[in-house]
Amino acid sequence: MIEAMSNTTWVFHVFLAVVLTAVVPRCKATCSFPAIFNFGDSNTDTGGFFAAFPSLVPPYGMTYFKKPVGRATDGRVIVDFLAQGLGLPFLSPYLKSIGSDYRHGANFATVSSTVMPPHSSLFDSRVSPFSLAIQFNQFKQFKVMVDEEEEEHHSYDHDYVCVLGNTNLPPKNIFGKALYTFYIGQNDFTLNLTSLGISGVMQFLPQVVAQIAKTIKDIYALGGRTFFILNLAPVGCYPGLLVKLPHNASDVDQFGCLKSYNNAVVDYNNMLKDALRQTRKNLKDANLVYVDTHSILLDLFQHPTSHGLKFGTKACCGYGGGDYNFNKEVVCGSTKFVNGKKVNAEACKDPYNYVSWDGFHLTDAANKLTAHAIFNGSLFDPPFSLHHQFCHIHLIG
Repeated sequence: MIEAMSNTTWVFHVFLAVVLTAVVPRCKATCSFPAIFNFGDSNTDTGGFFAAFPSLVPPYGMTYFKKPVGRATDGRVIVDFLAQGLGLPFLSPYLKSIGSDYRHGANFATVSSTVMPPHSSLFDSRVSPFSLAIQFNQFKQFKVMVDEEEEEHHSYDHDYVCVLGNTNLPPKNIFGKALYTFYIGQNDFTLNLTSLGISGVMQFLPQVVAQIAKTIKDIYALGGRTFFILNLAPVGCYPGLLVKLPHNASDVDQFGCLKSYNNAVVDYNNMLKDALRQTRKNLKDANLVYVDTHSILLDLFQHPTSHGLKFGTKACCGYGGGDYNFNKEVVCGSTKFVNGKKVNAEACKDPYNYVSWDGFHLTDAANKLTAHAIFNGSLFDPPFSLHHQFCHIHLIG
């Protein structure tokens, strides 16, 4: 039998409600996605790798943050713009222990990550130990911690993001409402091109797309329902690879890109698209969206002036000048002795005119243009309306 609440207890609860209403502002969700959970490599890392292995130096971060902040570019990466457009703050890296806020999601991406587990250490191969399987395990552990935290500290008013107790964690009901983004696979494709060649690399790429599909299914089993999978960029246009990869003059197209490598990227993207199409059949109530960022990036490299830029296949930050401004011995931000002379790989004064930042990564300007293309919905397969179905898209500056 439940006893009647005493007057004292009743007054206390009323008082507590008033206090909580006053000190805990109601969080207004302007979008049906209250959070983003991102899985990826340097294209979307917001500081995870350099939290684990501090080493980033200027001029990285010069455009937007005015200092290195763990992003392999001069400013923001694509996931920064996605968060901004959805009305969310920048994602904190899962590996960053100080100053992180996970109320709106977490970023598991790290520089040099691969889909498949690496076969050697970071120091031997320059491959991150945080492969996609590790990133998924980190996400799974994150969810366990959120569930346990909420059981210990009952919230007064979620309103999607507000929670008592550890205020840096989201409520447990966020996982079914969140957007899950994947931008990973580039390192699986590029790291072995020199040693194995295109045909050698293509042999194990079905394993890559199968692992991506498996991870989506695993997240779906934990409650995830909306997934954006960004395809592979036209790496044959990257200044760093134009210098490093073996090729002959006949392989260079009219835009200065490597035809054979870009054709192989298209083959991989078609493989990924087919794998997602098959996966979609088994996840009936999920939104599984293939995002064709390859098309906008190819156009940026081929026709930079059409998008307000000037340079496609030339890096902003590098050494050597010429068509590519890239020297594999003197990479962006480094100082080396070349022929007995001390030289620096410095940044250009106008990164907003470049597609490529350092030979391997996009500039803030190129990432912003890519995000704009994503938000207009033209890159989605199947069609997916962010504007009308889900969100009021905020301006990205």
